[in-house]
Amino acid sequence: MRPQPARSRRPIDLYFWPTPNGWKITIMLEECGLPYTVIPVNIAKGDQFKPEFLAISPNNRMPAIVDHDGPGGRPISVFESGAILQYLGRKTGKFYPKDERARVEVDQWLFWQMANQGPKAGEDNHFRNYAPERLRYAIERFSNEIHRIHGVMDARLKEREFLAGRYSIADMACVGWTSRAERFGQSLLDFPNIRRWLATMLARPAVIRGLAVRVEAAYVVNISDPDVRAVLFGQTGRRTDD
Repeated sequence: MRPQPARSRRPIDLYFWPTPNGWKITIMLEECGLPYTVIPVNIAKGDQFKPEFLAISPNNRMPAIVDHDGPGGRPISVFESGAILQYLGRKTGKFYPKDERARVEVDQWLFWQMANQGPKAGEDNHFRNYAPERLRYAIERFSNEIHRIHGVMDARLKEREFLAGRYSIADMACVGWTSRAERFGQSLLDFPNIRRWLATMLARPAVIRGLAVRVEAAYVVNISDPDVRAVLFGQTGRRTDD
């Protein structure tokens, strides 16, 4: 029999906007050497509410992926950045260990990022940079919480090079937010272990490439436009077709 040519893999579709959550996935894809196609989701124009996107990401949030070479060779869609990182880790066998004890270490710090660092940094960023009025209580509340979170992270990194010991998806999840600490009024001067970790992360070629993925439309959004603010900050649970 003649050898059959290897079936060419279709690129993974990445529904993306250049934010720390989106960069989690571009970094992982770059680290794994997986081909991908960036499909911009313009969150300022409401692309996240289009039916075709909601069929992939019912929480109307990016990032999301469609892997055309999913389990059993059939397409699969995945939403939520942490779930995507875990899926890609299982798919490739990279940066997400199979050993249960090692996997638990990664999962703990991945979920810590998803439940703590990301949401609190996002709230701090919102009240500092996007709220229509400066609410001192809100700014201080989330600024203090991010400082606490940085303290937790710094202590974890004191005797480890990376959050779970070895480089993993937990580190990829954190680097986008950590690298932008100054944007939400945080200094890393009190956290030498985070600074060391961050320098190591930002020197990785795949991290550099992942953070460099851009969508030009994102850099011309007029955040003072009432229509843009309504799309970004004014959504409720009421269906538009009710």
